[in-house]
Amino acid sequence: MRAHWLPACMIEEVAEPDGTPLRVRLLGEDMVVFRDTNGRVGALDEFCPHRRASLVFGRNEECGLRCLYHGWKFDVDGNAVDMSSEPIDAKLRSTMKTKAYPVEESGGFVWVWMGDPDNVTPFDPPNWAVAPNDKISIVKMHGACNWAQVLEGSIDSAHSSSLHSSNMPTATEVSGSTATETAWLRPTADKAPRIEVQRTPFGFRYVAIRKPIVDADSTDYIRMTLFVAPYTVHIPSNDQYHLSQMLVPVDDENVMFYWVAWHPEKGISQDAWRKFCGAEIGKDVEPITFKKTRTFENNYLQDREAMKLGDFTGIYGIPAQDMAMWESMGKIADRGDDRLGSSDKAIFTFRTLMYRAAQAVARGEPAIGTGTGIPHAKLMSFEGIVPKATDWRLLNVSDEEKSAGAKQNENVELDESIA
Repeated sequence: MRAHWLPACMIEEVAEPDGTPLRVRLLGEDMVVFRDTNGRVGALDEFCPHRRASLVFGRNEECGLRCLYHGWKFDVDGNAVDMSSEPIDAKLRSTMKTKAYPVEESGGFVWVWMGDPDNVTPFDPPNWAVAPNDKISIVKMHGACNWAQVLEGSIDSAHSSSLHSSNMPTATEVSGSTATETAWLRPTADKAPRIEVQRTPFGFRYVAIRKPIVDADSTDYIRMTLFVAPYTVHIPSNDQYHLSQMLVPVDDENVMFYWVAWHPEKGISQDAWRKFCGAEIGKDVEPITFKKTRTFENNYLQDREAMKLGDFTGIYGIPAQDMAMWESMGKIADRGDDRLGSSDKAIFTFRTLMYRAAQAVARGEPAIGTGTGIPHAKLMSFEGIVPKATDWRLLNVSDEEKSAGAKQNENVELDESIA
């Protein structure tokens, strides 16, 4: 993870110069993010190096964050610019620094670098950063479980036909995923997709092939998803906006779930996107922490009467439906008892790929997804009805990816002993 830039928060959370500092936890580290008087964003170790009081409570003023305890003040680069409790000629004043993380702003997010400070990889903007700011809408939600079981949900096309069937109903009048205010209509009733996987330099892409309602003998309904290692998933678009998710480890037992809806021209408003997802701040998720009002403890406010009337889950919002499944597995799911099937090829590929990636890093080799030469902005999913002879591996593949040597016909077999 530390070989990649990570989203620390949404820009909207620290939009105001000299505004309220924000507590952020990533990869088990605590930091404070703030925007100074001049509009620069900083990300510092949360705890003042003096006596370890939290800087989250500090005064954000005059281009620095001042600790309330003794008045020590740090700029966005971690330099101590004032130390009220120390003599004016104290040597400590000239040498004191606190840890500061390199920061970038792009695509609605504040990104931080948590790797080697002497070897910072140039920032590579995500694909949605090509859209105007007002065409990028973001859902943020805390998950009380390990990041990997959340990411596995994002690369599992088969579950949407059951878990999200009330939100993604079958419709005969559409030729692809079609967004309304309350649902994404689909041109298929097929709940058992055929899964095929293609390894790539950035991770892998896979396709869920379903029978369409119309012309099933001559066409396939294709939904292609990209796993961009180590934490990003580009899921199939609809006719109004593209969709990307980031599943970022807070620590081993907590994750921050981001869902981005975006489009260069069309899109969906921020308010409408959060309402559709059941992720409105102050109603469905708490401010600051983004913890859910629908939780495991209250059964995600599941409405059994609604289920009797036809709603499949009785849980409002696609993210909450997913969270109910992910968190019900426990903080860190024990995969020893899993019994994978043919629809789990992407899950199997993710587990083996990341396991081997961890082994590679332990041997001192480069981290997965680094040095690919493929701009993230070029990576796109695909969704639609195509003739049966279509090679899905060539859909939405950029010239940069072709030159980077994507494997075009790799056959990924299911091996439960490794998975």
